[in-house]
Amino acid sequence: MGKEVEAQSYTREERQRYREKVHQNLDVFERMLTQAHFEAERPLTGLEIELNLVDERNDPAFANAEVLEAIDDPTYQTELARFNIELNVAPRPLPGDSALSLEQHLRDSLNRAEEKAQAVGARIVPVGILPTIRPEHFEGEWISRNNRYTALNDSIFFARGEDIVIDIEGPTGERVHTFADSIAPESACTSVQLHLQVSPGDFADHWNAAQAISGPQVALAANSPFFFGRRLHAETRIELFKQATDTRPIELKNQGVRPRVFFGERWITSIFDLFEENVRYFPSLLAESTDEDPIAVLDSGGTPTLAELNLHNGTVYRWNRPIYDIADGKPHVRVENRVLPAGPTILDVLANAAFYYGVVHQLVREDRPVWTRLSFAAARANFDAAARGGLESRIYWPGLGEVGADELVLRHLLPMAAKGLADWGVAPSVRDRYLEVIEGRCVTGQNGATWQTETVARLEERGADRAEALRQMLGRYVELMHSNEPVHTWELP
Repeated sequence: MGKEVEAQSYTREERQRYREKVHQNLDVFERMLTQAHFEAERPLTGLEIELNLVDERNDPAFANAEVLEAIDDPTYQTELARFNIELNVAPRPLPGDSALSLEQHLRDSLNRAEEKAQAVGARIVPVGILPTIRPEHFEGEWISRNNRYTALNDSIFFARGEDIVIDIEGPTGERVHTFADSIAPESACTSVQLHLQVSPGDFADHWNAAQAISGPQVALAANSPFFFGRRLHAETRIELFKQATDTRPIELKNQGVRPRVFFGERWITSIFDLFEENVRYFPSLLAESTDEDPIAVLDSGGTPTLAELNLHNGTVYRWNRPIYDIADGKPHVRVENRVLPAGPTILDVLANAAFYYGVVHQLVREDRPVWTRLSFAAARANFDAAARGGLESRIYWPGLGEVGADELVLRHLLPMAAKGLADWGVAPSVRDRYLEVIEGRCVTGQNGATWQTETVARLEERGADRAEALRQMLGRYVELMHSNEPVHTWELP
């Protein structure tokens, strides 16, 4: 979750003071980029995994408070809805074989958490959208008991002034068209967030590289084909998240006002570009101010928290988000990659991470970077196409033209990922284990989205209605998830 806030609503005076503090923070951050020493000696990686809770019928279990109390581990935190929790992984260097120990640590941690969750009547499921979620599940007390979430919900609807429209159509004509009087549908979207700590001077290249490969990432990892019982996009989470947090009524959309879920508009030359755009284009949703004088802190040799700027930044949902943070008294910046869905297995999650880190590492070292040959509009079109079609999507890439996502990965990006990881000092055993998973998905044509879709289709052919087919599919998904065998090896019923 983002940083908790004290209030659920704000006065006009509080909002005005907050805006002034955000602008002051931005000015101080600009000074820091030229004057301060940022921690960047070792590029650290980090990981967050959002998780769903289900009951014995594979319906959402609205019990995150009880589950978190039972787990009693600070690495597990609350999320937007009462059927969501989040697992946070401490930053660590990537070289060597540390990823293998991380994989075992995550499996052990989730096994312990699962045992505790079952004791209070819930099970833990990492999946992009919980397939069994239905509109009636949001009719009761669905939101987590945190001021931040209530304040976000109220601020979004105050800014919008009317109900949110959710309108998504799948490849076979199945469609969800509904209205929401809260941001509840956003809680259906659970993701994996990958963090990469870099120097401020290297940030722009890493962000540009992350943007360029967002489409292939989504195509490979798609795991969200069902929402409200309908088969929609391969990675429906992308469009659903965009619509469910939209503060713009139709008139503002027609004027070209930017959405809060924002791919961006251009390649950047500095991390400051992104923070400055966030302040310039997006009104505040939360307005919590601190007593910190960041100018005085910086002038005295300290490191300002820039709390207001960070709070605002956390309510602009870029798919690759800039992060400013402090660790051990030293400032650092990170690229937070937010395009991936949760699941299916920890092995799949770490394979997705290895692919991302390897490709980005290699792209930023090319003599002629891909973002100098790929238009930003094409990168955005790749991202949208990949979300709709997954592994079956076609993606434009400089030098190759428009190719299938699987072909692009096998012919071009997978060798690049292997070289990038090798250059980073990652052990061959790690590269082989995780990149073979990526190769397997491309060769078999099976990722989480295709497995879910085909499993439901086969169950329906045997007489199950859609609701029952989704429950049975999710039950099988949970079973296979615990095996930690990669999704491309999962058998169909």
